[in-house]
Amino acid sequence: MKPLVVVVDDDEGLRGAVVDLFQSVGLDVASYSSAAAFLAAGVPDRPSCLVLDVRMPEESGLELQARLKSANKCLPIVFITAHADVSMSVRAMRQGAINFLPKPFRDQDLIDAVWEALRVDRDRWTRDHRLMELRRLANDLTPREVEILKAVDRGLLNKQIAHELGIAEITVKMHRSSAFRKLRATNSSDFIQKVKALELG
Repeated sequence: MKPLVVVVDDDEGLRGAVVDLFQSVGLDVASYSSAAAFLAAGVPDRPSCLVLDVRMPEESGLELQARLKSANKCLPIVFITAHADVSMSVRAMRQGAINFLPKPFRDQDLIDAVWEALRVDRDRWTRDHRLMELRRLANDLTPREVEILKAVDRGLLNKQIAHELGIAEITVKMHRSSAFRKLRATNSSDFIQKVKALELG
């Protein structure tokens, strides 16, 4: 899915220039004049990054960052500001910002920072959607298969699982093989990784 750059800045002239810059390198761009306008539109459901001015009327960029974090919205942020100071940049980076660029900045520095942010979010987005698909597949597991996978996650061998559950080892192998197919595992290592990712407890 093609990534999106979201620009939030109350300076109309700068906002337009930044949008033009990103479009010139083939990126999809959405822009907003305030944090409220961005929030009203909603966080994009595709790999994205936020290019965010620090100082804006009503709600600052740092306040928007805190709001997104508290809502568990993991959108990577590149801050831009004409009023940078060390404590502000440290605060932004500690809260997970990808970069913090003082105005005026070089076009290439902004483009490089945005590409890095998009790479980070593409990786996160891919992981999240793979986990969603894995959980969907796991809905087809029987209670006994889930029970056995919990034991697999603890590192138990088939013989140990059979003893613990009071069933034959061949029965454990049968259920384990069925779960392997349902989770669409490609090999033993992939199967174990998927079992761990499910966090069955």
